[in-house]
Amino acid sequence: MKRRYAMGSFLAGAAAARAGDEMSGPALLLAGYAVGGSATEASALLAGITVSAAVGGPLLGVLLDRSPRPGRLLARALALYGTGLVLILLSLGRLPLELTVLIAVFTGLLGPALSGGWTAQLPRVVPRERMPRANALDAMTFSLASLVGPALAGALAHLLGAPAAVVASATLIAFALPAAWTLPMGRDQDRDRGQDGGRDQDRGRGKSPPAASLTADLAAGIRAITRTRPLARATLTSVVSCTGLGMLVTCTPLLGERAFGSAAEGTLLLTCTAVSALAANAVLARRPRTIAPDTIIWSSTLLLAVALVLSATSHPVLVIAAALTAGVGEGPQLAALLAIRHRESPERLRSQVFTTGASLKITGFALGAAVAGPLATHSLPTALLTAAGVQLVAALSFHVLGAGSC
Repeated sequence: MKRRYAMGSFLAGAAAARAGDEMSGPALLLAGYAVGGSATEASALLAGITVSAAVGGPLLGVLLDRSPRPGRLLARALALYGTGLVLILLSLGRLPLELTVLIAVFTGLLGPALSGGWTAQLPRVVPRERMPRANALDAMTFSLASLVGPALAGALAHLLGAPAAVVASATLIAFALPAAWTLPMGRDQDRDRGQDGGRDQDRGRGKSPPAASLTADLAAGIRAITRTRPLARATLTSVVSCTGLGMLVTCTPLLGERAFGSAAEGTLLLTCTAVSALAANAVLARRPRTIAPDTIIWSSTLLLAVALVLSATSHPVLVIAAALTAGVGEGPQLAALLAIRHRESPERLRSQVFTTGASLKITGFALGAAVAGPLATHSLPTALLTAAGVQLVAALSFHVLGAGSC
C-alpha cells in the first residue's frame, strides 16, 4: 500500500507542477500584454523565463545529485519558481521592464526542476522491474499538463483577468510541494552510504574522501551524456525534434486561420495533439515493453514529419489528422526518451542528465520558434515543410550517431 501511495503522490505532484508550468507561459504572455499593452513586453517576459533554463538545468541537476535529500531541494526549487512568478506579476507596471525581465530570467533558472528534476527521482519511488510502466505514466503527466495548463490559463484570464491566471499557475506549483518534500532518499543512496562507511572503516580514520568540485561534477555529467552512445543519440534526436516542434507550435495560429478561418482555432489543434499524445502514452503504459525505446525515439520523428507535411496542405481534414498524428509521435517519443535516460544514466549523475537534457530541449524549442516566426510570416507552407525536414534530420542524426563512436 505504501508503494502504491508513493507512486500516486509522485504522479499527482508531477501533474500539478507541470500543469502550473504549462500555465505560466500563456499566463505571463497575457498578463504582460494586459498590464503593459505591448506584445513586445509580453514576449520579453516569456523569452526571459525560457532562455535561462539552458544555464539552470545542469547546475540544478548537480545540486540534486549531491543532496542527501533531493526531494527537499526539489521542493525548495518549486517554491522559489512559484514565488518568482508572483514577483513577476507584482513588478509588471511598477518596475522598469528590464528589471521585470531580470526577475523572469532568475525564475527560469529553476524551470528544469518541474520537468527533468522531478522525473529523475522516479527510481526512488518504484522498483526497477516496474520502471517501464511507471515511466510511461510519468510521461503522461507532461501530456496532461500541456492539455490542461494553457486551456486553464485562457479560461481564467477570460473570466477573472490575466493576473489571476499567473496566481493560479503559482498555486498549482505550490500544490506539488508536499509530494516533492516527502520523496524518499532511495535505496541506492542508502547502499552507497553503507559502502562508503565500509571504506572509511578500512582506512581506520572514518574520514570520507574529498568531494568532487561542482565544476568536476558538471563536466562528469556532460561526459555521461556525450560519451554514452544510446544517451547521446537519444538526446541529440530529441533536441533536434523539439526544434521542429517549436516551429510547429509557432505556426499554429496562422495554420488555424488558414484552415479554419480563425487564429484561435490553432489552440484547438494543440489540444488535439495533447489528447492524442495522452492516449498514445496510455496504450504504452499498458504494454511498456512492446517496442524498444530506442526504436520509438527515431521512428516518432518520422510520424512528426508526416504530420507536418499534412499540415502544409492547410486542408481542414488533413490538418486535424496532422494534429492527431503529431500527438502519436510526440507522446511516445517523450516516454522513450525518459526510459533511455533512466536506463543509461549513472546513478550519481542521474538528476544532472535529466535536467541538462530538459534544458537542451527547451533551448531547441525556443530556437525553432524563433526561426519559424519570420518564415511563417513569409510563407506558412515553407515553414511547415522546413519543420518536417528538421524532423527527418532528427531521425538521420540518430542513425548517424549510432553508427559512429562516442
